Amino acid sequence: QVQLVESGGGLVQAGGSLRLSCAASGRTYNNYNMGWFRQAPGKEREFVAAIAWAGANIYYADSVKGRFTISRDNAINTVYLQMNSLKPEDTAVYYCAAGVPLSSLTTTRGYDYWGQGTQVTVSS
Repeated sequence: QVQLVESGGGLVQAGGSLRLSCAASGRTYNNYNMGWFRQAPGKEREFVAAIAWAGANIYYADSVKGRFTISRDNAINTVYLQMNSLKPEDTAVYYCAAGVPLSSLTTTRGYDYWGQGTQVTVSS
């Protein structure tokens, strides 16, 4: 089992930056794919970014490409999402997730474990 806890959310003005962290605990963490998803009120949970367990394959949603960066530090069991040039439409609850290798990196079905989420609000 893997436990995930997100942190780093908050209120920021448009054009600003936030850095989200996902602290993981439990066994086999270093063998998992890691992803970030977000969900705004009244909308479906959507893919944001993902990084494979080996760190070689990285994917971003078109809406965040060039603005967000996902990274992982397996030595300290932590995944990050650096968010720059934030827009009001980025406002959502952000979730990190873990899935086994060879599973889908860009859909919710590819992930087995989920954090509780952290709120990101971008004002105009």
